[in-house]
Amino acid sequence: MARRTLVRLGASLLVLWGAVTLAFASLHLTPGSIEDTLIGQSTVTPEVRAQIVADYGLDEPVHVQYLAYLGRVLKGDLGHSYQLHDSVSSLISSQAVPSLQLTLTGLGLAAVTAILLSLLTAKRSRLLRGVVSGLELVGISVPVFWAGILLLTVFSFQLGWFPAAGGDGFSGLVLPAVAVAISVTALLSQVMREGLETVLEEPFVLTARARGLSDLAVRFRHALRHVLLPAVTLGGWLFGLVLGGLVTIEMIFSRQGLGQLTLNAVTGKDLPVVMGVVVLTSGVYVVVNILLDLLYLVIDPRLRGAHEPGS
Repeated sequence: MARRTLVRLGASLLVLWGAVTLAFASLHLTPGSIEDTLIGQSTVTPEVRAQIVADYGLDEPVHVQYLAYLGRVLKGDLGHSYQLHDSVSSLISSQAVPSLQLTLTGLGLAAVTAILLSLLTAKRSRLLRGVVSGLELVGISVPVFWAGILLLTVFSFQLGWFPAAGGDGFSGLVLPAVAVAISVTALLSQVMREGLETVLEEPFVLTARARGLSDLAVRFRHALRHVLLPAVTLGGWLFGLVLGGLVTIEMIFSRQGLGQLTLNAVTGKDLPVVMGVVVLTSGVYVVVNILLDLLYLVIDPRLRGAHEPGS
């Protein structure tokens, strides 16, 4: 376990180092002077330009600048947005919570729905599985932006159940979370149902049934645990995919978040903000995957002794 933890931690640090290095390289490979790249479309005085050179050490060799940038990132200093006149860390921290809230809510909704669908349809009638499989195919095929527009049209404009734009609290989170969850639910449900149909043929399931357990108890207490590991692994990948693609949902539902911040930064050529978002999202993705590794041990206790001598 100690070796596994160290290997995972080392891989995580390499990912973070790669993200920071990529951000630094993008700054230096962008055409034009680095000062102009950092300033973007803003107009600054010669004094501010000189301050930028001093802050970023642009008069130093590249390797010195790189080490200084690594040091600033380790201290939580992601630079300064000269267009928004604020530190990148402050800008990101103000927008990160809505994005993470939407991502976690959408994935949580998708996970619960996928588990229920897979448990209720695995090894059931061909007609039921065919109908659900068809709906899953539609869910995967429908673009997220189209699903968002459809949800807005029906539940906001026609029924008036939820706010059409912005909206604080639970009511403003429902439709964006559902839009995020549709394709994720379809994918997870397919994976889990196929796994369940294989597991339900295993000898230990027949033994559990012979002991008098009901079909529902067998599925929940015995079969489900065996299909959660691949689903959790897939969920970690989907987390990064959803978090990185929130810009569409945030635009449709007029929500604040990292997607909107990144889009505005790219449009306005505010590179310090773009670099900061890259570093942050990489860090969040690494943390989530470490937490999923710990969740594996909860789901399957046998993994706790997988690396012990004699196991």
